[in-house]
Amino acid sequence: MKTAKEYLDSIKKMRFELYMFGERVTNHWDHPIIKPTRNCIAATYELAEESKFPQYQNVMTATSHLTGKKINRFCHIHQSTEDLVNKSKMGRGLGAYTGSCFQRCVEMDALNTLSMVTYDIDQKYGTEYNKRFLKYLRYVQDEDLVCCGAMTDAKGDRSLRPAEQADPDQYLHVVEEKSDGIVVRGSKLHQTGSVNSHEIICMPTRAMREEDKDYAISFALPSDTEGIIYIYGRQPCDTRKIDSPDMDVGNILYGGQECMVVFDDVFVPWDRVFMYKEYDFAGDLVEKFSAYHRQSYACKSGMGDVLIGASQLIAEYQGTAKASHIREKIIDMIQLNETMMSCSLACAYEGHREASGTYLVDTLRANVSKLNVTRFPYDIARLAQDIAGGLIVTMPSEKDLKHPKIGKYVAKYLKGVDGVAVENRVRILRLIENLTVGLGAACYLAESMHGAGSPMAQRIMIGRQSNIERMKSSAKRLCGIES
Repeated sequence: MKTAKEYLDSIKKMRFELYMFGERVTNHWDHPIIKPTRNCIAATYELAEESKFPQYQNVMTATSHLTGKKINRFCHIHQSTEDLVNKSKMGRGLGAYTGSCFQRCVEMDALNTLSMVTYDIDQKYGTEYNKRFLKYLRYVQDEDLVCCGAMTDAKGDRSLRPAEQADPDQYLHVVEEKSDGIVVRGSKLHQTGSVNSHEIICMPTRAMREEDKDYAISFALPSDTEGIIYIYGRQPCDTRKIDSPDMDVGNILYGGQECMVVFDDVFVPWDRVFMYKEYDFAGDLVEKFSAYHRQSYACKSGMGDVLIGASQLIAEYQGTAKASHIREKIIDMIQLNETMMSCSLACAYEGHREASGTYLVDTLRANVSKLNVTRFPYDIARLAQDIAGGLIVTMPSEKDLKHPKIGKYVAKYLKGVDGVAVENRVRILRLIENLTVGLGAACYLAESMHGAGSPMAQRIMIGRQSNIERMKSSAKRLCGIES
C-alpha cells in the first residue's frame, strides 16, 4: 500500500494535457487551485497508514479477495454487508476529516459495478470481460492506484437518444475498430478528481437500444493517455486560493475538483475494454452503479458534521449559543444529518450477494438515501446561515483585517465575546461561507443535488422498486376488503 507521500510522488509524474481559465497548465503539481484537491486524495492514503492511524484500519483498509493482501478499501470489491457498512462509515469519516469531496467514491463504485456486470455479460455471451477486469483490478490493487470513474456524457439534445444526436460525439462512442483495440471519441463531464487520478474508467451513462450499440462501451486507461484532454471546471470563489490562500479560503487544507474530459480519438487496447456493444447491459450497469453511488453520499453527513461544529462555534463566539432558538436549530441540523447517515447504513445492512460474488446495496433504500441528500444539506446550510448571520457574505477580507490603516477598524467592529480572537471569528465565518455559498458548497450542495443523478432519477427508481401491491394487500386485509 502507498503512503500519502508516495501517492503525491506518483501523481507528480503524470503528464496531463490540462487547461484552466483558457490557458494550458504546464505544472499541475504546483498549481495553488489544484493542490488542496490533491490533499484530499492524499488523506485517503494517510488515514489508511497503520503507523499513523491504527484506529481507522478496519474502515480504511480491507483484505483483497484476489490476493489475500491488505489493500486500501477504495480498491476493494465488497464481499459482505460488513464491507458495505464500512464503506458508509469511511465516507462519513473522510467527509468530516477533509470537509470536502475526497474524490474517490466513483472509483470504488465503478470497480464494484464492473465486477458484477462483466461477469453477467460473460454468462450470457461467453465473452471474457470479467477475466480482463479481474486482471485490471489486481493491477489497481497491487499498485494502489486512484481511478477516476467517468460516466456522465454531454448528452446534447436530451430529448434524443445517443444514436439520434445531430452530433454523434455528444455521447462517448467507438469511431474505429482495429485488430488490437478500439478508438473512441466524445467527452465526460463533471469528472471528480480526474487530474488527481492514475487511471480513468469509462462507463455508459444510460440504458441503450441496439441502434445505440456503439455507445455501449466501458474501458480503462491511464489518465495521461495521449488524446485525453482535461478542461478544469470553475467553482465559486476558486481564485481565493491564489489571491488569499489563508483566512478567506475558509477550508485552508482541502478542496474538490471537477473537469470536462475530452477523448479526441483515443486508442483503447482490447485488454482494457470491459464492454463493447453489449447494449442490453448498459441499463443494468447504470442502475447498479447508481445504487452504489447513492449510498456513497454518506460523505455529506461528514461534511454536515463540520458545518454543525462550525455553527456551534460561531454561536459561542458571538454570544448566542445559550439562546433557545439557537439550540433548537443545532438539534434540527443534527437530526437531518443523522437521518442521511442512517439511510446510507440501512441500504448497506440490507445488501445482498450477486451472482458474481460481489455484494450490492439494497437499491430502494440507496435511492431513498440519495433523495434525502438532495434536500437535507440545503436545510442544514440554511440553518447554519441563520445562526452565522449576514457577515458570511459581507465581511471584509483578510487583507483589510491586516491593513496598516483600516485593520484596526475591522478588528474593532468584528469583535465578538471577550476572550475570542477576532481572527478566530473570521476564520469560522469563512468556513461557513465556504460550505454554504463558496467553494465547499460546490460539493456540499450542488453535488448533493445532481451527483449520482438528479432528484427525479431517485424518485423514478423509488416508484419502480417499491412494492405497492404488498402495501395494498396489507391495507385490504386489515379493513376486511376481499382480494
